[in-house]
Amino acid sequence: MQRVYGAQNEMCLATQQLSRQLLAYEKQNFALGRGDEEVISTLHSFSKVVEELNVLHTELARQLADTMVLPVVQFREKDLTEISTLKDLFGLASNDHDLAMAKYSRLPKKKENEKVKAEARKEVAAARRKQHLSSLQYYCALNALQHRKRMAMVEPMMGFAHGQISFFKKGAEMFSRSMDSFLSSTADMFQSIQVELEAEAEKMRVSQQELLSVDESVYTPDLDAVAPEINRNLIQKAGYLNLRNKTGLVSTSWERLYFFTQGGNLLCQPRGAVAGGLIQDLDNCSVMAVDCEDRRYCFQITAPNGKSGIILQAESRKENEEWICAINNISRQIYLTDNPEAVAIRLNQTALQAVTPITSLGKKQESSGPSQIPKNSELESDKTDPTAAAAVLEPEELIAPGTPIQFDIVLPATEFLDQNRGSRRTNPFGETEDDSFPDAEDSLLQQMFIVRFLGSMAVKTDGTAEVIYEAMRQVLAARAIHNIFRMTESHLLVTSRALRLIDPQTQVSRASFELTSITQFAAHQENRRLFGFVVRIPEAAGGESLSTYIFESNSEGEKICYAMNLGKEIIEVQKAHNLVSGC
Repeated sequence: MQRVYGAQNEMCLATQQLSRQLLAYEKQNFALGRGDEEVISTLHSFSKVVEELNVLHTELARQLADTMVLPVVQFREKDLTEISTLKDLFGLASNDHDLAMAKYSRLPKKKENEKVKAEARKEVAAARRKQHLSSLQYYCALNALQHRKRMAMVEPMMGFAHGQISFFKKGAEMFSRSMDSFLSSTADMFQSIQVELEAEAEKMRVSQQELLSVDESVYTPDLDAVAPEINRNLIQKAGYLNLRNKTGLVSTSWERLYFFTQGGNLLCQPRGAVAGGLIQDLDNCSVMAVDCEDRRYCFQITAPNGKSGIILQAESRKENEEWICAINNISRQIYLTDNPEAVAIRLNQTALQAVTPITSLGKKQESSGPSQIPKNSELESDKTDPTAAAAVLEPEELIAPGTPIQFDIVLPATEFLDQNRGSRRTNPFGETEDDSFPDAEDSLLQQMFIVRFLGSMAVKTDGTAEVIYEAMRQVLAARAIHNIFRMTESHLLVTSRALRLIDPQTQVSRASFELTSITQFAAHQENRRLFGFVVRIPEAAGGESLSTYIFESNSEGEKICYAMNLGKEIIEVQKAHNLVSGC
C-alpha cells in the first residue's frame, strides 16, 4: 500500500512536469524544426489536458493517504503496539507473582512469626490481583485484535476502491465530451504525417536508386582536367577545401574543411559544428591561383589592405576555377545588385573578350584609338579640377570593351627576331632606342622601389584616376579567370626625368617612361600596394595613344605616386629656371 501511494505521488509529480515540458517544446532549438507549428499547437492542448489530469491525480493521492494508508498505519502503530505493551505488563505481573509465592513458600512453622506470615500473604494477594488484571487486559486486547486485524485489511482496500472510482468518474465527466473531437483531429493529423513520411521515404528510395545507378566516373575527382565545364558566373559557392595553416616558422599543415559564401563573407564550418564561422571578408579582396608546396589547384585570397590572406586548395581544376570566379564576383559586390546573376554574366563576358593576351602593345586593336579628351601633359594627378572629377564616367567610356591586356613587360625571343629581320626593332612601349637616356647620377631625385608588373592596356581617356581603377579591376579579373599568377618583378627607379624598370639580376633597363609623358597616376584606394599610371605615347601616323600600366609594389603605392609627383614638380621648377635664364 505504501508503494501504491508512492506511485500515485510520483504520478502527480510526473504529470505536473510533463505539462510544463509540453509547453516548453516550442522553445527548444531543433535543427530539424520544419512544420512544427501544428504539432506545437497540439502539444499545447495536450498540456492543458495533462494539467487537468494532474489535478485529479493529486486528489486521488490525498484520498489514498486518508482512506488507505492511514488505517494501516494506525493498525500497525496503535493496535499492534498496544498488544505488545500489554504482553510486557502481563509478563512483569507474572514475575512479581512468582517472587511473592517463592517468599511465601519459605515461611517457617513457628507461631511466633505470625506477623511475617501475614505480610507475605498480603503480598501474594496483591501480586495475584495485579497478574489477574493484566491477564484480563491482555486477553481482551487479543480478542479485540482478531476483529481489528480483519478491519485493518478491508478498510484500506475499500478506501482504495472508492478513491479509484471517484477518480474515474471525475475523469469521465471532465474529458468524455471535450476529448472526443480533439483526439479525432489529432488522429487525422498523425495519419497525414504518416502519409508524408511514407511519401518522403519512397522519394528517397528512388533517389538512392538513381544515385547508385550512375557511372563510377562521377565519383572520380578531376575527371576532365583538360577542358572542364566551368561556370564563371557564380555569386555563391560551397564545398570542401584544404586550408593551409602555419604550425611553425617553416612548417605548415593542411586541414580539410567545409567552406561556403554568404553575402560578402567566406565562412568555414568544421566537422561536428552546428554553424559556420567567418574566415574572410571578400568585399574588394583579390584572389589568384598560386603555386604552394608542390600542390595542385591552390589559390590565395588577399585582403584589400594588401596583407597576405589565406591559401586554399580545391580538389579539381573545375572547383579551383569556379571558386576563383565566385570570389572574384563577390569581391566586386555583385551580390548587392538587383539581378546579380545577369550582372555577373555581363561582366564575365566583357572580361573574356578583354583577356586575349598579346605580346606587344603595338598590336592593339584600333578600337582603343587615340584619346578623345585633350589634356595638358604636365598636369599632376593631385591637381585635377574637382568640377571635372565630379562627372562619373561609365567603364565603357574609360576603356573600350574588348580591349586586349598585355601581361608581359618584355617581348619574347621569337617576336624579337621577327621584328629585327631587315628593320630596326620597335620598342613596344613607344620609347626610342637611342643611347641618350639621361644618367641617373645627374638626377636630383632617385628613389628605388620593388614592383611586379600585373598588366597594361589601352585606355580612352586620361582625364580621371577612375580609368586607372577600372584598369586595375579588369587586369586582376583577367588574371583570376585565366589563372595567370606569375608576375615579373623589377626595380622601379624614379628620377626627376623618367621612370626606369630595371631587371634585378642583370641590371638591364627593361622599359623607360618619361615623366612628361605620364599624364595620370594613382594608387588603389583600398589595396594600397596597387598603383598605376597613364602614358601618352606618340604614334607613327602623327596621333597619340593612351596606355595604362598596373603594378603591385612591396611598399605603399602612395609613396611611389608621391615620388612621381615630386619628379614632375622638379621638372616644372627646372623649366621655370631655364625660362628666366633665357630672358
